[in-house]
Amino acid sequence: MFRNLIIILFFPMVLHAQDGQNLGTLFDSLKTNPQIRSDEILMERALLGKSMANSKLFPKLDAFGTYNYASSPTGMLPIAPNDLFVMIKDQSIAQPFSQNIFRVGAAISMPVFVKSIFTMANKAKIMYSSAEAKWQIDLLKNEAVIVSSNANLQYMDALDQALEKKRTSLETVENLVNLKVNNGRSPESALLKIKSNINQIDLMRNNIAMNREKAIAAIYTLTGLRVEQAVSMQQTGSYSNGNFKVLEPLQKKIDATQMGVRAEKEKLYPALVLHGNYNHSYAKSYNNSTAVNENYATVGLTLKIPIFEKEQYVKIKQSKLDVLDLQNEMEKMRMDFSAQAQQLEVSLNLLEKSVELYKKSIVDKEELLEVAKVAYGSNRMTIEDYLKYEDDLLLEKSKLYKVQAQKWQTLMKLAVIYGNKIEDIVK
Repeated sequence: MFRNLIIILFFPMVLHAQDGQNLGTLFDSLKTNPQIRSDEILMERALLGKSMANSKLFPKLDAFGTYNYASSPTGMLPIAPNDLFVMIKDQSIAQPFSQNIFRVGAAISMPVFVKSIFTMANKAKIMYSSAEAKWQIDLLKNEAVIVSSNANLQYMDALDQALEKKRTSLETVENLVNLKVNNGRSPESALLKIKSNINQIDLMRNNIAMNREKAIAAIYTLTGLRVEQAVSMQQTGSYSNGNFKVLEPLQKKIDATQMGVRAEKEKLYPALVLHGNYNHSYAKSYNNSTAVNENYATVGLTLKIPIFEKEQYVKIKQSKLDVLDLQNEMEKMRMDFSAQAQQLEVSLNLLEKSVELYKKSIVDKEELLEVAKVAYGSNRMTIEDYLKYEDDLLLEKSKLYKVQAQKWQTLMKLAVIYGNKIEDIVK
């Protein structure tokens, strides 16, 4: 019996929690949680990805300066044949040819039509939606952890109170046993058994205190707040089933990856690019060493039509495999959450029934304990039999508190799976 009680005492507990004077304060503290901040950074990265894709539509302008040396005189700019004939006839005219040429200028390029750029911008937009959905789900998860952890603190507090009540009860019986021992109506072993039970209670309460401290430390780690006891909370609603909202971030990521496949394919489409170049050249003409300053500019449109790009075909195949991998992961997660949701829904109904049954059972066992006290006092019951009634009552209470905590945890898991607003379920 006592071993069963110890098993109940140490049932696995979710020790991640948040803190404050009420649940609202706990939930507010999540805004500074590093996990949430990580999701916000992910959203910022997605926005930057969109900006980066759109930035490719803007002109690209570069300034440059060069020095060129040639082994034989080289033209500083193209010269029309008629102009060149005039220069040849009149050697006093500085010809724009030299072995040492200095240039400064600027180059501009801008895509006029590159289909993949627009698609990549749409992909980045969907990735932002995925990051935003992840932020919402992670916030829900942390809120669920708060409620579940607070329920565990309530469980430990209630069990500690039950142990204190049992200790008080045993101390009362200890006085009676002590009188019987002194009067020779009971062996000293009865007194030792009572003291042993009281000592076991103290050990259990000490273990509870250590577990509570672990929970409090976990709360502090997540929120920077420290609680000394569980905050009050009550259920104000229930979960609403439907689509698995928890899968939304992954679904959006799949959509974005599919958009990426489309973008890789579109890189094989014709692309129209505008480009321009201006340069100012300085040199000493090769025919009379006169300083020459010339300006030259070009503007043009280039139509690029990919004929064969093996690397791009490989990239398309890789992006398709990425989609298949994510879709397979999605299907596995969907099956997992489907089975989990069904099990949790059945468990929640059973847990609710168990709460009511345990409450009724505790009332009965409290009455039986009072009867046992009277029976032992009148020597109609041994000390061993009496202690069994004490253990039975405490065990039943511990089961009730455990089931109540499990009920909260089950409800919170369902709320996260279906993406329900937890503030509408518990206050």
